Amino acid sequence: MICTIQRKTTKHQIDLSKPLDISIPLRASKENVNAWYLDEPQISPVRSDNWVGSVKEGGDVNFNNISFNPHAHGTHTECVGHITEEVHSVNQHLKQFFFYAEVVTVVPERSQDDYVISKKQLQHVIGNKKREAIVVRTLPNFKDKQHKQYSHTNPPYLEEAAAIYLREKGIKHLLIDLPSIDKEKDEGKLLAHNAFWNTSGNMRMDATITEFIYVANSIKDGAYYVNIQIAPFENDATPSKPILYKIVK
Repeated sequence: MICTIQRKTTKHQIDLSKPLDISIPLRASKENVNAWYLDEPQISPVRSDNWVGSVKEGGDVNFNNISFNPHAHGTHTECVGHITEEVHSVNQHLKQFFFYAEVVTVVPERSQDDYVISKKQLQHVIGNKKREAIVVRTLPNFKDKQHKQYSHTNPPYLEEAAAIYLREKGIKHLLIDLPSIDKEKDEGKLLAHNAFWNTSGNMRMDATITEFIYVANSIKDGAYYVNIQIAPFENDATPSKPILYKIVK
């Protein structure tokens, strides 16, 4: 199914029948991707008196409780409410879902004991392109990103200057294949989050960060449309399913 998207003076066509899913599914397993020192998600049938919510165990339907943390257990999209005292819901602030995006690949650079994504790197891969969203794939890009255990591993992160650069470029939606755009243990500074959402100035309430994506190596760098599908949780973050679509014309 070919869909035409009008962007000011430009029209693009995408094929809705060929989605490229860049989300990581949530499983009740120790193999589920994980961060922030939590146990794995739990999915289990409701049990009440002589009834169980499992057809396999004799129940009439499957009726599961699910316990998880959106930040720790898979692909999620968050708004500025993630770091503000005032409660802000991503469900209230993300009101559009298709965005003109650029997929870029970077190799985090060594900086003392860390690996970081720098402003210079992003300037190089974005150049003069004007995009609403940026999808960042880091190298190496092995399939183990889909079930890696990140706690206490000091994963790569964005330098504050890189986040400022994205904000000043007008990029509203940042998607990345890491558990956070900030250093795992940074004494609560969250420099990149604060910079991207501009919390010290005019806060960008409609900007989002999506973490824990996985961009397969078969997906080439370049222009796409991204559909950021979210679950309607009234929370600072929600599980999400971002989908890329190639531009066919």
